[in-house]
Amino acid sequence: MHVRDAIASRYSCRSFLPAPVPEKTVRGIIERAAQAPSAGNIQPWRVDAIAGDRLEALKALMRPRMSELPKGEGTEYPIYPPDLQPPYSDRRFAVGEMLYRSINVPREDKAARYRQYARNFEFFGAPVGLFVSVERSFVLGQWIDLGSYIQNVMLLARDHGLHTCPQEAWASFSRTVANFLDLPASMMLFCGMALGYADEAAAINSWRAPRVPLEEFATFSGFTD
Repeated sequence: MHVRDAIASRYSCRSFLPAPVPEKTVRGIIERAAQAPSAGNIQPWRVDAIAGDRLEALKALMRPRMSELPKGEGTEYPIYPPDLQPPYSDRRFAVGEMLYRSINVPREDKAARYRQYARNFEFFGAPVGLFVSVERSFVLGQWIDLGSYIQNVMLLARDHGLHTCPQEAWASFSRTVANFLDLPASMMLFCGMALGYADEAAAINSWRAPRVPLEEFATFSGFTD
């Protein structure tokens, strides 16, 4: 698949088929993604991939945790600014409305919205779960490098006909995940990611988050052709 097609066809998949993904394929994606650039070639990413019985064990662990702590344990880093302003807050609101509209869940049905949110912790039915972590001592530059790595994972997945959903929701249960994975104390969980084959018939996979026009985020000057 050409990289431009991988970019164009990538979306946050929220319903997967149960078809397994071979370990060899997952290993290849995770390894090749490490061609991402990083300042000083630090390569600050750590990845933990789980599937099969291991993945089912985590999902079983999470079900009572969701009941005990419906808002999670608290994230170790802010996912959004405390006072997100337009146009960014407008985009966030709009994409949420698109998601819930696709599955006919009205804004006032808080219970149904929470049930959909809780599906994050089932990896939306995906057969593979990935967790990406970073050293606590690292700074903004390394977190930017982490984003480059994660993007590579998602694009390489498309080359195998797979889809992904990057999930910062997992950061709200970072202590539970860290204990489950036996992460070193120096590591901080950044996000999870669902990986597998998309259920193309699922209504929740039928919409796409819009992108703003080029003129809203870029300027060009000095070109002669």
